[in-house]
Amino acid sequence: MSFYSGKTVLVTGADGFIGSHLSSYLASQGARVKALAWYHPRDRKGWLSDSAQRGIDIIRGDIRDPFQAQEMVSGCDCVFHLAALITIPYSYEAPASYLQTNVLGTHHLLEAARKTGASFLLMSTSEVYGSALEIPMPESHPLQPQSPYSASKIGAEAIVRSYYYSYEMPVFVARVFNTYGPRQSERAIIPTVIQQINSGASSLKLGDLSPTRDFVYVEDTCRCLAQLVQKPSAIGLPVNICTGKEESVETLVLTLRKMLASTISITQDPARLRPPNSEVSRLCGSPALLQSLGIIPPQTNLREGLRKTIDWFQLTGSYQSLNSQEYHV
Repeated sequence: MSFYSGKTVLVTGADGFIGSHLSSYLASQGARVKALAWYHPRDRKGWLSDSAQRGIDIIRGDIRDPFQAQEMVSGCDCVFHLAALITIPYSYEAPASYLQTNVLGTHHLLEAARKTGASFLLMSTSEVYGSALEIPMPESHPLQPQSPYSASKIGAEAIVRSYYYSYEMPVFVARVFNTYGPRQSERAIIPTVIQQINSGASSLKLGDLSPTRDFVYVEDTCRCLAQLVQKPSAIGLPVNICTGKEESVETLVLTLRKMLASTISITQDPARLRPPNSEVSRLCGSPALLQSLGIIPPQTNLREGLRKTIDWFQLTGSYQSLNSQEYHV
């Protein structure tokens, strides 16, 4: 019998990229999923719009409302907290909104979980590390807030872990490295390359190609998240979800171009560049702790994952407005 059979879980940010995949995965494992879609007056459900899967109940709400947070968490065995403002460039323009959503919103849900006895997983990000001082990066790597976004996630991690130390609450912190795959927002490098080539653009307009990243296929990310909350030895610890391999953005782009049988030229778009001191030049995590917990690290080969992603985008042509809801991951 699955760990999740008969359990009720809340997934916040369920209408977004990772959240929609995680909701489906948990439902497939026997969970009743309360899938939180950020309230929108046009009743958009994001990537939940196509979900008719049994075991997923779509609910509406906003994590910035503490009273609604209490209602959403009620009756849940576990909270998977993915909802966040995630666009790094916009965090330079409106940093206070990132604190309100990513820190205060997290606290609302965390306090609700404490009162109801639910366990709590925060999906954090590798951006909390800033540029790597050592490769691969262990969880003990110093944290460097190189953008208001990363600062807000560091703050969210801190309040979550404080509830472990203060209340012995079963909390988990997953530092997820660069997840990609079907349904990802066009703001990310892989979908934007696919979209620009498929749309017949005269050249690829991209930002800095020199940074390296640790790319994780979305199905692997979801599996690791679901397994992490089953590990008592992981309570209170930050845990990397990563492959331990790094790939430069330039190499990634050239690989995509070849896979799409394109010879399109590449030009730098100043609008896609981060401020010099904010750019994170290298991210590559160590999966050693993940492995020591008995969780198999991400296994999907990058080229295999890219092929699945390309096939999905070419099949669906999915660049709808729902794919740009930046409140969700």
